[in-house]
Amino acid sequence: MISSVQQCSRLSPILKRRVSIKEKEGMVRVVFLHPDLGIGGAERLVVDAAVALRSRGCAVQIWTAHYDPQHCFSETRDPDLPVVCVGDWLPTSIFGYFHALCAYVRMVYVALFLIFLSGVEFDVVFCDQVSACIPVLRLARQRKKVLFYCHFPDQLLTQRRSTLKRLYRAPIDWLEERTTGMADCVVVNSHFTAGVFRRTFTSLSAINPDVLYPSLNSAAFDHEVDDLDGLIPENKTWVFLSINRYERKKNLSLALCALDALRGKLALTSGGRST
Repeated sequence: MISSVQQCSRLSPILKRRVSIKEKEGMVRVVFLHPDLGIGGAERLVVDAAVALRSRGCAVQIWTAHYDPQHCFSETRDPDLPVVCVGDWLPTSIFGYFHALCAYVRMVYVALFLIFLSGVEFDVVFCDQVSACIPVLRLARQRKKVLFYCHFPDQLLTQRRSTLKRLYRAPIDWLEERTTGMADCVVVNSHFTAGVFRRTFTSLSAINPDVLYPSLNSAAFDHEVDDLDGLIPENKTWVFLSINRYERKKNLSLALCALDALRGKLALTSGGRST
């Protein structure tokens, strides 16, 4: 196992090369903290937010516990958008269990490295998904503003079918709620999630989270697509598209029901049977 000292000594030249940002006077310096910078909706939001802030003149960095240049969004390979990965040597699970605990430990490690070993100066931290690292960010020499993005309360994403699972989750759930309340600003991805947030984190009744919808990089649609062959089935007048991971919690059966309902309505309006 690699020690923190070895990790720091190996990362120092990388930090000097990749984290150096030309800062202008008065430029706001923003650091994004994300547990795993792969390819997904949460990662897309972080990358789009980072690109948007950079376009508005902010100095931006992304810190994460896992990053694979071969499995990432192309924007993160841009030298002007530095990505720093630390703590990937820490386990993501223990014998296939304790995923949440390991995610918390990894993010806390990233925050500790940022605050005490990196020497990076910043003004604002955009903390994504895992709030456990927020107390560590409070240890900075000067108080920094922390924005926490809550996609959905983590404690609602798992089941508790056994006593052991309930005992394991109890301190984690308490820590999630307690540390979420330590953020200067909490934002959620929809009014629906805002309602779930209020019902779940009952001790945070004083917090009214703002809604920050997932963004859309409209620049990707500024150019015309020359060849649509193979993208749209032949002899189809309409296409129903659902973009999700093939995962049970994404409730893809709801999309199928919606498709069936749509076909029925189209058949009624057209006076015939839709295919």
